[in-house]
Amino acid sequence: MQELVSIESSDRIKDLIYTVRGVKVMLDSDLAEIYGYQTSRFNQQVKNNIEKFDADFRFQLTKEEYQQVLKSKFLTSSFFVTNSEPNDNAEDANLISKKLTSRWGGNRKLPYVFTEQGVYMLMTVLKGELATRQSKALVRAFKEMKDLIIDSRSLIGQSELLQLSVQTTQNTSDIAEIKANMVTKADLAKVVHDFTDPNTRREYLILNGESVEANIAYSGIYKAAKKSIFIIDNYIGLKTLVLLKEASPSVQITIFSDNIGRGLHQCDFDDFHNQYPSIKLNFRKTCGIYHDRYIVVDYNSGMERIFHCGASSKDAGNKVTTITEVTDRQVYHPIVDALLLNPVLSLN
Repeated sequence: MQELVSIESSDRIKDLIYTVRGVKVMLDSDLAEIYGYQTSRFNQQVKNNIEKFDADFRFQLTKEEYQQVLKSKFLTSSFFVTNSEPNDNAEDANLISKKLTSRWGGNRKLPYVFTEQGVYMLMTVLKGELATRQSKALVRAFKEMKDLIIDSRSLIGQSELLQLSVQTTQNTSDIAEIKANMVTKADLAKVVHDFTDPNTRREYLILNGESVEANIAYSGIYKAAKKSIFIIDNYIGLKTLVLLKEASPSVQITIFSDNIGRGLHQCDFDDFHNQYPSIKLNFRKTCGIYHDRYIVVDYNSGMERIFHCGASSKDAGNKVTTITEVTDRQVYHPIVDALLLNPVLSLN
């Protein structure tokens, strides 16, 4: 193995993450360097476990895609950024073409890239203390990029934000499925359940006494619903809707809210409805008398479940919070019955 590259700062990794085919990816050569492997040996390790790497985890770039990656790589390094002005487009293209030829030469195969899910799957293939440390840095980099998407809402349009948020939720759901089925669960648990590192921003909450990634906790509750979902929460937002995409199209969803603060806008709902027209969703007011948040699944049926939530789902994971399933559900029935009589909530 080669000397391991130090990546204590996630900023180092962010420069190695590119967007190809609408998803964030990392080059096989960069990942090999991070883990201290020759690229050929790194890829051989992957081939030895190829059944773990589906097409949405790892794919080969086309020549045009690799040229774009090279251009992005060079523009964020000293390749084009010097004391003088950058080269014009023709010169840039010529330099990239030369670099592509010199680096790969002849008929050598184009590189492979790994999506976020693929990077997580690498953790089950590359073992050892050093690999675990490098994997932590990779997890942090992708996590911080997700945080940036949510925190930068005012900088991008509603449609773009919805699309990015939906992809983020899908990624976390896919990662949860990977963690549930892989053999080396203990190895990954060391990475994602480390609450002792104060430098790492986590998006976890406590669900019935266990730490769970916030998005996965909410999505899991909604996904289990067979008949209906009632959400009682005065503070709702775009993320509230995004998490609901995991619900079955046959489930009727009602959000009870006075939509306090910046709130949910009609354009948010319209974008979500256009993206997921099969999701049945409506709104009613809470009429100013509710402080706590609740999720009621399959109300008044044999499958009924009620959860008391410490924070709004739109803020899930930003602060320490807890979701607890209640046992004495009958106590809450008069509350729900009264809410069902409330007037419809109109979004602005």
